Amino acid sequence: MSGGPAQSIRQGGGSKMALGPLTRGPRLWSPASRRSREDPMREHRHSIRTTGRTASRAVAAVLIMFLIGCASSITRDTEPGRDAAGNAGAVTAGHPLAAEAGLAVLQSGGLAMDAAITAAAVLAVARPHMNGIGGDMFLLYHDSATRLTYALNGSGKSGSAKTLEELKADGLDRMPSSGPLSVSVPGAVGAWSEALRRFGTISFAEALEPASRLAQAGLPVSERLASDIAGAEAKLREEPEAARIFLPGGRPPQPGDVLARPDLAQTLLTLQEKGAEELYTGALGRKVVRFIQDRGGLVRPNDMTMYMPEWTQPVSARYQGFEVQVVPPNTQGVTLLEELAMLQHHDLAALGHNSADYLHTISEAIRLAFVDRDHEVADPRAMRVTTDELLEPARIRQLAGSITPGGRAPSLDVATSPDHPNTVYVIAVDQYGNVVSLIQSLFATFGSGLVVPETGIVLQNRGSLFRFEEDHPNVFAPRRRPFHTLCPVIVLSNDLPWLAVGTPGGDGQTHTLTQVINNIAVFGMTPQEAIDAPRLRRLNDGSLAIEEAVPQEVRDALVARGYTVHARSGLTAEFGGAQAVLVDQISGRRRAGGGAGPDSSGDHGFATRPDADSQLPRARPSSRQSRSARTGQENLPLRPRSGELRIYRTRHGPADIHQLRA
Repeated sequence: MSGGPAQSIRQGGGSKMALGPLTRGPRLWSPASRRSREDPMREHRHSIRTTGRTASRAVAAVLIMFLIGCASSITRDTEPGRDAAGNAGAVTAGHPLAAEAGLAVLQSGGLAMDAAITAAAVLAVARPHMNGIGGDMFLLYHDSATRLTYALNGSGKSGSAKTLEELKADGLDRMPSSGPLSVSVPGAVGAWSEALRRFGTISFAEALEPASRLAQAGLPVSERLASDIAGAEAKLREEPEAARIFLPGGRPPQPGDVLARPDLAQTLLTLQEKGAEELYTGALGRKVVRFIQDRGGLVRPNDMTMYMPEWTQPVSARYQGFEVQVVPPNTQGVTLLEELAMLQHHDLAALGHNSADYLHTISEAIRLAFVDRDHEVADPRAMRVTTDELLEPARIRQLAGSITPGGRAPSLDVATSPDHPNTVYVIAVDQYGNVVSLIQSLFATFGSGLVVPETGIVLQNRGSLFRFEEDHPNVFAPRRRPFHTLCPVIVLSNDLPWLAVGTPGGDGQTHTLTQVINNIAVFGMTPQEAIDAPRLRRLNDGSLAIEEAVPQEVRDALVARGYTVHARSGLTAEFGGAQAVLVDQISGRRRAGGGAGPDSSGDHGFATRPDADSQLPRARPSSRQSRSARTGQENLPLRPRSGELRIYRTRHGPADIHQLRA
């Protein structure tokens, strides 16, 4: 078993807020051990089980104190992001409450999986329009004891009430983008439970405790959440239950309001008491199915009871001397691997970071990979080709050879369906070197728009991605997994974790990931520098959205090549909200560094337990100067003699770094 000091992180800087001391109370839950005899980590996990299970109450206390702090007035600077570094564990998540919850689990002796699932459950409350009990989840887990990586597919299948022919007979020529027909079986909750069963040390009930407390206390409304709810007001008004919850008093909540979630709190409490199976085989599941059925949806009781999350092997490809691992289809992970595999055949460093030649080359790799994605990637049981065939070296060489760095833009495509960048992401790294890269989503803002009465469960609309063309692998069929844009990543160096990275962004996830990975692996940036760096996104019609920080002369050069370029200013979700943790293996001593950049939310959290003397690891020496100004920062105590809380400015807004001395 590898031990010793673990990891660290870096990130963005500005204002501050002090909280009171952490208090502990008696444990609420004493679940029985369920460790498998075949689990190679069994003996180690058993040895830390007692300390790991003290986490839930401590996390709940931290969340309650954080809620008090969030309700007060906070002055925030607008400085760029800062990296964080340390050697005893790391958590980054799509909301500061989730990052703090995950960190408290690590501090109390839990492992990476314990921290990740705890953070994921908090995100289900803190980002109600992006993810939740009614959504799906995928994760990658690298086990330090075996040096193996496992992929968990937590996506639900379509309902079985009707066939494609019956839907067409009803007058449909495509799957609706929202409403009851777009709902598939929610997979996240079952996947949370399964992940903990196999690789966790705390119970499912304990992992849900911080989320349950947050739902009971009510969620302080951030500027981002207020803006997103206001943007979805018309959709919410179409459904009485959604409007009742998210438009209290008949209007969108304002920043600083507290959004009450008593129904969701009761649902979480029920899941804590009865387990995840309650959503699939119990009274709660029957209530969900009855609502979907009454509204004309396709999910039936047997569809829920037959759901099982699926462990699979990751798909991987070599890139820049590293092994990039993704979840296999029905995700678009293989699309990221195709993009990188093509770029491996080009000297990106010689092209220069964000030069016109470089951005053209990136755009072309994305375009070619998306042709395969849009024609071939689906539920693997329905695919016509394998991932090995898509990544076959001779084929990749041919595709890469069709890209000329100095070439012109291809003709514009016909724009496809609207994109939905409503996703949350979590990384957790523990002191033993176990790594979790986790992503979950409802797909569109508030998913299908449906909320199951008396439960607070927002149902996803992932089924809207099914096709109606009978010769397409992603064609609708009963009990089939729909295509997913979700794409968590782990990168290995010499069979050891080197980088974990992920982002919201819908179709654009692979665009963001390709550029962030290149920034670190090719151009030697730190994680925060890689996230801060301006980037492009290839839009569905073939035009390019490019952040204004890319020099005007570069954008002009792309226009001269025939591109339609849309310069973007301000903070937009269009370019994703990447999070990354870089793990540095030095002389047998693990360190980690990382960064987080929210997709315009200003609410990403980033937690780390750093070594006081640690320096941020880099991929390789680089002479590149960071474009981020570095300024001093004040520190205020979080807990007496134990650490501090800082609220920093990340790529698109302030984010929390919670630092605890190892």
